[in-house]
Amino acid sequence: MRVLVVEDERRLAAALKRGLEANSFAVDLAHNGSDALWMAEQRPYSAIVLDIMLPGMNGYRVCAELRRAGVTTPIMILSAKDGEYDEAEGLDTGADDYMTKPFSYVVLVARLRALLRRGHAAPAQLRVDDLVVDPARGVCVRADQQILLTAREFAVLECLARRANLVLSKSEILQHVWDEHYEGDVNVVEVHVSALRRKIDQPFGRRSIETVRGMGYRLVGRAS
Repeated sequence: MRVLVVEDERRLAAALKRGLEANSFAVDLAHNGSDALWMAEQRPYSAIVLDIMLPGMNGYRVCAELRRAGVTTPIMILSAKDGEYDEAEGLDTGADDYMTKPFSYVVLVARLRALLRRGHAAPAQLRVDDLVVDPARGVCVRADQQILLTAREFAVLECLARRANLVLSKSEILQHVWDEHYEGDVNVVEVHVSALRRKIDQPFGRRSIETVRGMGYRLVGRAS
């Protein structure tokens, strides 16, 4: 899923981007409050990771302004401010969770996944017929056999599984899986879908990823 990371320390922002992308998130970066506010209001994000001490508009104000504007995207504050009043202020201004620096990537990813489940009423595991996609563990299983996928392949499959039986265009998949700086060919989606078919369908005699001509792709089957 696509996440906005708001962090003015550029080395940490880059490290956060790498860490989250390794866990199948698509990540956009903002380095100040004003840019973060504009991006979060204009673009659909699954979650926002927000620092407090930002140049210009601080994180508390960004959070409050987003909630005032009706933006309901789950917000996790990630800050070096570790006082109980700091945490209380963050939650009171509309944040959904609060973590302090230094932090564990394992815990950060787990808590982001928990926010996404709460925000979308989504199950921990996504099941379509005998295909199981487990975003928390990054595991894909079909017919009790684990399938090894790259991080990007897994992200494309998760995107399709969260909207099982609905048609997603290549542009919609790009929007959720690749970051805002991707300027390559939209057909990169086709390449990853083909790879998924070779791994999750062909060895099992299935045809669960359908191409809908002129529209896009859908993962078909009984979802649960």
